[in-house]
Amino acid sequence: MRIEVVEYAHPDARLLVAGVQQEYVERYGEQDAAVVQAGDFEAPNGVFLVGYLERTPVASGAWRRGGPQDGDAEMKRVYVVPDARGRGLARRMLAEVERTAASAGRTRMVLETGLRQPEAIGLYLSAGYHPIAPFGAYRDDPLSRFFAKELG
Repeated sequence: MRIEVVEYAHPDARLLVAGVQQEYVERYGEQDAAVVQAGDFEAPNGVFLVGYLERTPVASGAWRRGGPQDGDAEMKRVYVVPDARGRGLARRMLAEVERTAASAGRTRMVLETGLRQPEAIGLYLSAGYHPIAPFGAYRDDPLSRFFAKELG
C-alpha cells in the first residue's frame, strides 16, 4: 500500500470519510458527532493520509493536534474499505499516522473508539495502546473507549 498526505477536501479523502461515516451509521445508528474541520488536518497541526492499492483509495488515517495533555495528537478516521480488510492495511496506516505525528513533535497519540468496533480495539491494544480516562465529545458515552500510546 502506498500512503500519501492529502487535503481533507481531496476527493479520495472525502470518499473514505463517507465510508467510515456509513460504518458508524451501521454500527451505532448515527454518524460521528465529533466536530472535525479541514484545517485540523493541515500541517503543522495535523495530517490526513490516504492509502492506495494501485490507484484505488482503500484506507485512511489522520491525526490532529489536541487531546487531554500537552503534546497529544488525536487519531481520527482510521478506516479500511471492506474489500481490502484482512491484509494488515489498518496496522500499516496506524504506524504511518503515529510516525507523522511523532515527526511533527507530538509526544502521545490518543483516540476514542467504540465497543461496536472490536476489531479496532484489538488493533490498538496489540499496537501498544492502553486505556485512558474519557475525553472529548464522547466522554459520557457508555459505548466509548479511550486509548493512548506514547510516541517516540
